[in-house]
Amino acid sequence: MSTPPGRPEEGGFAPGATTHGAKAWLASAALRLSLPAAWSRALWPWAAVLAALLLLLSNTAASMVAIWARSETYTHAFVVPPIALWLVWRRRAELATMLPRPSPWVLAAMALAALAWFVGDLVVANALSQLAFTALLVLTVPALLGWAVTRALLFPLLFLFFTVPIGESLTPMLMQATADFTVLALRASGVPVYREGLQFVIPSGNWSVVEACSGIRYLMASFMVGSLFAYLNYRSSLRRAVFIAVSLLLPVLANWLRAYMIVMLGHLSDNRIATGVDHVLYGWVFFGVVIMAMFMIGARWAEPDHEPPAPGAGRGAGVSGGPAAWPVALVAILLIALPTLAQRQLVMPVSAQQPDLALPGTLDDGWQATDRPLTTWQPRFGDASAQARQSYRRGDARVGVFIAYYRDQNETRKLVSSTHVLVDSTDFAWNQLAQGEGRVAVDGFGLVPLRTADLLAAQRPGQAERDRLLVWRLYWVGGRLTTSDLVAKLFTAWQRLRGQGDESAMLMVYTAQTESGRAVPVLEAFLRANFRALDALLRAAAHPATESASPTIGNSG
Repeated sequence: MSTPPGRPEEGGFAPGATTHGAKAWLASAALRLSLPAAWSRALWPWAAVLAALLLLLSNTAASMVAIWARSETYTHAFVVPPIALWLVWRRRAELATMLPRPSPWVLAAMALAALAWFVGDLVVANALSQLAFTALLVLTVPALLGWAVTRALLFPLLFLFFTVPIGESLTPMLMQATADFTVLALRASGVPVYREGLQFVIPSGNWSVVEACSGIRYLMASFMVGSLFAYLNYRSSLRRAVFIAVSLLLPVLANWLRAYMIVMLGHLSDNRIATGVDHVLYGWVFFGVVIMAMFMIGARWAEPDHEPPAPGAGRGAGVSGGPAAWPVALVAILLIALPTLAQRQLVMPVSAQQPDLALPGTLDDGWQATDRPLTTWQPRFGDASAQARQSYRRGDARVGVFIAYYRDQNETRKLVSSTHVLVDSTDFAWNQLAQGEGRVAVDGFGLVPLRTADLLAAQRPGQAERDRLLVWRLYWVGGRLTTSDLVAKLFTAWQRLRGQGDESAMLMVYTAQTESGRAVPVLEAFLRANFRALDALLRAAAHPATESASPTIGNSG
C-alpha cells in the first residue's frame, strides 16, 4: 500500500514524529511498510485475532490441508490463499485511501460462527467446522477493519471459501446423472445397452460409472476458476453471475459428453483405446478444451477495469469517532477461545474397553444362528470400534445381521461418513440397483424408520440365478433411532452435551430376494420378533452396567 498525501492527523506519520518504546517501533515499522498510521493501528489487533484463530483452531486448519493433500478433488485449494492475497494486493491503492474502523456488531456474527464450529467439532462434522473456521477468518475483517474495507475486499474474502473441502456429497447424484446421460446417448447412437444401476453392458464390453466419472473434480475446479475469471474481467454483477452459472453448468455437461465419448471410442476401437491410462488423459484434454473455449468466449464480453481512485478519495470513510480496535480484538479472541475451552471440557476419556457385540446364538420366534454365511457381500463401514455379523435361519427363511459400532468418534472413525456405502463403485461383484425409505411397526418402538436398498450380484460361471439382496438399515444413537444423517448428528451432539459420550451404531438386516417376493415379510417378521433384543445388545455395549428403557425415534428425513 502507498501512503496517500495529507496531513499527519489525517492518517499519515509526520517524518519528524518521535515516540517512545513500542510506539516508536510501531511508527518506524509503519514507515518502512508505507502504511498510514490508522492502518498500522488497526492491523496489529487484526493480526492478533488472526493468530489466535489459527492457534486455537489449528486442528481444523490442519484437517483442511490434509484433505487438500490426499484428495485430487480439492487440490486446487492450495492456490486459493495465494490468489486471495494477490487480489488484496491489487486493491492496495484503494485501501490506502480508507481509514479502517472496527465494527463491534460483527462480533454477534462471529459468536454464531464460533457456535457452529463448536457443534461441528462436537459431532465430527468436518464440513460444518471447516465452514465455520473460514467464516470466522473472513469475519475478522469487518470486525476489526470495518465495513468499507470489507466491501472493497468482498470477493477476495468470499474466494477463501473455496478452501473448504465440501461438495463430495454431490458425487452419488453426479454419478447417477452421468450414467443416465451416457446410456441415453448410447441408445440414441444405435448402441444397445443393458443397464444395472451404475453398471451397463454394450456389445463390445462392460462399463461402470465410478467416483472419478462423477465430474466433481471438473465442477470444483471450473467453479473456482470461473468465479475468478468473472471477477477479473467483468464489472457488471449480472455478467459475473451469468458467467459463474455457466462455469457450474458447463463442466457437468462436458463430463457427460466426456463419458459418452470415452465409451464410444472404446466401442468403435474394439476396446483398444480409451480404456487404460488414456481414458483419464482423453477426459482431461476434453475438459481443458471445453474450459478454454469458455474463457475465450467469455473474454469477448470483458469490461475494462474502473479508473484507479483519485488520491484522497474515500478518506472520509469512518474518520470520525468509532470504537478502539483492541477492545474489539480482545472480545473476538474470547469468542474464539470459549468454544475451544468448552469442547475440551466435553472430551470423554478414550475407553480402552472393546464394545461387546456378541450376537446371540438363539433369537425369539425360532431364529437360530447358522455358521453358513447368507452372502459374500460386505458393506463398506470401515474403522468402526467394533463390528458384528451373523446369519440366522428359521425354516427356509434366512436373515443376515450386521452391526458397525462407533465409540470415541474422530475424523477417521465416525458413524456418519460419505465413505460408508453398501457397495463401492469399484466393486464389480455387487451392484446397488435402487434405494428408498420405509417403516416397520415394532411393539414398544412404534414405527421404526428404515433405509432400503436392492443389491444384485454379478453373474458367476455355472450359476443359474444371480444373488439378490434386500437390505434394511438405520442409525442407532444412544437408543434413538433415525435414518437421517443430520438427525443422527444432532442426536450425537445432544448426547455429548449431556455428558453421555457418542455411543452409536449402524444396524443392518438383509435377506435374499426371490421371485416369490418373500423378502419384505421375512425382514418384517425378524425385526418385530427381535428388534428389542438387538436394541438391548447395543444398550449393553454402550452402558455395560446399566440398561435403559424406552427408545426415542427420530425423523427419518
